[in-house]
Amino acid sequence: MNIVFLLVPLSLVLIALIVWALVWAVRSGQFDDLDSPGWRILMDDDEPPRRGPEEPPEEQGGSAGGEGDRGS
Repeated sequence: MNIVFLLVPLSLVLIALIVWALVWAVRSGQFDDLDSPGWRILMDDDEPPRRGPEEPPEEQGGSAGGEGDRGS
């Protein structure tokens, strides 16, 4: 019988945590759009993936003195 004095408050705390988590999820927008993520995987990508900004071309040769300067 003594275990009831422990289990009843513990279950009430657990119920309160579950209700708080549900309210938080609804307010933060977790249930706003349930259909789009499932359909997005089925859509074809017509455009190739975009890359970042173009990187500058790497310098050819490696010497700062010009092309003809080979340390003669």
